[in-house]
Amino acid sequence: MKNRGKIIAFFLIVILFATTIGTTVTGITKDINLGLDLQGGFEVLYQVDPIEDGTEVDRELLEATVQTLNERVNRLGISEASINIEGEDRIRVQLAGVENQTEARELLSTSARLSFRDVTDKEYLNGSDIEGGSAQQDFDGQTNAPIVTLQLKDAAKFGKVTSEIAQMQNPDTPYQDNLLVIWMDYQEGDSFAEEFKKEDPKYISAPQVSQTLNTASVQISGDFTVESAQRLADIINAGSLPVNLIEKYSTSVGAQFGEQALNKTVFAGMIGIGLIFLFMIAYYRFPGLIAVINLSIYIYLVLVVFELLNGVLTLPGIAALILGVGMAVDANVITNERIKEELRAGKSISAAFKAGNKNSLSTILDANITTILAASILFIFGTSSVKGFATMLIISILVSFVTAVYGSRILLGLWIKSKFLKNRPGLFGVKQKDIKDIKDKTEYEPKIFNREVNTVKHRKKFFIASSIMVILGAVSLLVFQLNPGIDFTAGSRVQVLAEESINTEEVKDGLAELNVEAESVVPSGDNNEIAVIRYDTVLEQDKIAEIKDYFMEKYGNQPNVSVVSPIVGEELVQNALYSVGIAIIGMIIYVAFRFEFFFAITAIIALVHDAFFVLAIFSIFGIEFDVTIVAAILTIVGYSINDTIVTFDRIRENLIKKKRVKSAKELAIIVNRSLVQTFSRSINTTVTTMIAVLSFLILGADPIVGFGIALAVGLIAGTYSSLFLASQLWLVWRGKMIKKKPVVFEKKKRTEGPQV
Repeated sequence: MKNRGKIIAFFLIVILFATTIGTTVTGITKDINLGLDLQGGFEVLYQVDPIEDGTEVDRELLEATVQTLNERVNRLGISEASINIEGEDRIRVQLAGVENQTEARELLSTSARLSFRDVTDKEYLNGSDIEGGSAQQDFDGQTNAPIVTLQLKDAAKFGKVTSEIAQMQNPDTPYQDNLLVIWMDYQEGDSFAEEFKKEDPKYISAPQVSQTLNTASVQISGDFTVESAQRLADIINAGSLPVNLIEKYSTSVGAQFGEQALNKTVFAGMIGIGLIFLFMIAYYRFPGLIAVINLSIYIYLVLVVFELLNGVLTLPGIAALILGVGMAVDANVITNERIKEELRAGKSISAAFKAGNKNSLSTILDANITTILAASILFIFGTSSVKGFATMLIISILVSFVTAVYGSRILLGLWIKSKFLKNRPGLFGVKQKDIKDIKDKTEYEPKIFNREVNTVKHRKKFFIASSIMVILGAVSLLVFQLNPGIDFTAGSRVQVLAEESINTEEVKDGLAELNVEAESVVPSGDNNEIAVIRYDTVLEQDKIAEIKDYFMEKYGNQPNVSVVSPIVGEELVQNALYSVGIAIIGMIIYVAFRFEFFFAITAIIALVHDAFFVLAIFSIFGIEFDVTIVAAILTIVGYSINDTIVTFDRIRENLIKKKRVKSAKELAIIVNRSLVQTFSRSINTTVTTMIAVLSFLILGADPIVGFGIALAVGLIAGTYSSLFLASQLWLVWRGKMIKKKPVVFEKKKRTEGPQV
């Protein structure tokens, strides 16, 4: 009865979680904030410059600017706005789900400094003379044309101004002199005399004043539509900005692009996660089923935590969740492999379960810490979409540690204690013929596919193969270099979406009509339904608006537009180098602390090897290299060190058992045994993670194709370097020193590194 109670407890726990997930997951997913790339909208990074020379941009001025921008955004009725101060003189604005991006951009970027001047540009009145909140859209009583009305604070002052302007006369000018010129954001160097000649002048209007007007009510007329008049009224009511905002970076995503990206990537995630579940059950049998239950709980908890943190889910964020499932399997794989190993050594299922969990905990902890280190650096140095990826990755790692280590231990432990699994090693994927007699004291030699393998004796071949590939990659980088995206080179990028295949010649003809010929127009997407337009220059806002309107009318979808200034491009390059460098230094310190300095150096050689191969592949095939690829490289750095640490941990464990190694031959035997013991774990973890990567690479949205390629290449390179490069380099290096200094490892507390 007691044993049956354990099984009943298991099913009650599973039913409780299944019920909770089934009844709440829909609400949780609906409450998660979607990023610009999943629902449309735009993001812009402004540099804040003072209006007057000598004024310092301090925190108080930045906060006042943010407050004014928030008031303007509220007038648009946007509920999901994010306006944040960055650094000492920048403000980043993100508006998700905004329909009229052009209107929103104009409302944000204009400083809204209203001024009333004469034709010589002398200022008479400005925004401080207007009653706050008095501007409104109206209609002219005679022409019924849209106008803007506002109230002045001092009617007498306006009377003096109009009286003075009404008397102005100069017959030599091509325009009348008695004009009250109304400007928005007049800047030094602007001139009515010059703007008067233009078809679309910078000033709003210039009504003629023929008499003194002692009134506080002012009408602003112009070539307005109802919408543009309302927008001007909103801008005036929101107040002027205390600074000039200079746009340094912007990206806008059409709603159709966002919807397509969301649907495709979610579908890819469902397929990838389903295949991972099937693999785990097929390979690990009953423990695999337990792992699948825990993975389901893990996915749910990640979404809950992300929603509670009010995180913004981006396209790379979904990729991180899918990738996280593949990586979350790793802890289950490590534990299950150790249990299988203990079973083959002749231990009972109960003893194997205890030993497997105990021996795997340290490895899992070390592996997860290094991946969190890489993700944290991504969060610190990354752009907004990369921060979303890093946030999801950190949450995934922390939650997976809890569910995989403790969740699996509890659920599988209930079955172990119930005695149901007693004498049933087949449910763990271990055949009876592979189990050694517990009384047999000869050391069990691990095998790969039931064959004894000596990878160490082939180390020179691996070194030669790696050297050849490095040389080829270096030649490609020198000759072809990388194909950097506008993130790094600065410029503009436009993505046009159609319902069917796009004719790039039609796109070029359309751009020629608009007088904005591009450097390149390249088809993209599964069926070439996307055209990617590249400019080496930064497009002006009016040109961006023209391009959007043209292609919206032609294809029915609003294009995506990204603009990066040269300064931001340089900063992204700097941040990319900083993040990779800091990640590598941090991992050297951690591995040296947990293992030894020789392990740390060889691990870093392997990391550089893996990152280099991603760069080489991108160079050879000319794939565009953007900021998300840096995120992929750092993810690979974390994953690769994770893989390498698992192998190093097993080498350390075997060295502790040996206590003292006096010859290079003995050391080679231990390293080879360790490699064979961890082979299944390395391959299985790579397979599950690769399933996740390939799912969003093949089935996911077009913007993360390059990201997926980088991860796929890095996974293969990382597995290769962990199994055949890092440990073998350590063997050669340490083996040469062994005569002078034998390898001696003593068992220490888990938090201390070994002594050599």
